[in-house]
Amino acid sequence: GQKTEHRHLFNSTPTVLLPQLSICTFVTSEPLAQSVRQFLSSDRYNLAQFSSLREFLDFVEQHKYQLDCLLLEYNRALLPAINQLYEQGTLLPVVIVHGFSEQSSNPSSTFSNDEAPPEKGIDLYHPAEVLLSAAQVSEIAYFIDRAIAEFIKLSPHCALTHPSGSPNPRTEVTNPDFLMQQQRRLAEKLKERLGYLAVYYKRNPQLFFRHLPRAEKQKLLEKLRLEYRQIILNYFTNNSTLNQEIDEFVNSMFFADLSVSQIVEIHMELMEEFSKQLKLEGRSEEFLLDYRLTLIDIIAHLCEMYRRAIPREL
Repeated sequence: GQKTEHRHLFNSTPTVLLPQLSICTFVTSEPLAQSVRQFLSSDRYNLAQFSSLREFLDFVEQHKYQLDCLLLEYNRALLPAINQLYEQGTLLPVVIVHGFSEQSSNPSSTFSNDEAPPEKGIDLYHPAEVLLSAAQVSEIAYFIDRAIAEFIKLSPHCALTHPSGSPNPRTEVTNPDFLMQQQRRLAEKLKERLGYLAVYYKRNPQLFFRHLPRAEKQKLLEKLRLEYRQIILNYFTNNSTLNQEIDEFVNSMFFADLSVSQIVEIHMELMEEFSKQLKLEGRSEEFLLDYRLTLIDIIAHLCEMYRRAIPREL
């Protein structure tokens, strides 16, 4: 039979701001449902999962003033779900996950016609929807935050795409007051949860170092080495651009989701290079120890950026 899981009960009062993000999922693939539970298992999330379309729609209608984001699986059941949400005038942040096969316990790398990735540039629900592939499910928390951020920017007069088969292919938001109320509530909730809000949402997991092709990884590392070399050369001078150079270097590390250990590795390689050069010139390399201050400075900047930019546990 169809499975329905409620991990928490929602408060029925529309004005109450829950400390967690309230996520409602409509997922028919059990492997995907398990992945969602795994990656949204912390206390930051209030999760309600459904595989029954009717139960999902009833729950959304009952709790739409408390829900922070929908998570929908892209399959043959998606359009009927979106059609019903559309008819109800319910507009919420949404992450649409594609690439999970109903016949397999693992994410599928090939798709049937029903499972083919959504076409780029064509909205299924609204212009602020966010697509997530099966290979990116481990990043689901980021995509939920991004979907909420995009939703907050959605215009009350934006054109919506009605599910295929309906007579009117595009129309305006049917309930702009509901949309604006949701946007205000979500904006307040995000302010509670995030530090560097704008910076956090500019991060794109597709540009993270671990996801880059080998050639792009080498190119990025070479850029960082050159930037760090310049910082070292200017660190004990009166160079007025030093702070800007440090900020740019730390930003590059942050947006590539690189760790402190990568900075240490770059530092040690550069110190070894300088040491060899000094030995060839017959000069003392003792002063290179002073550049530990540079390393500590850079690490402190990066750690503070991560600390303030990552959603806080409440």
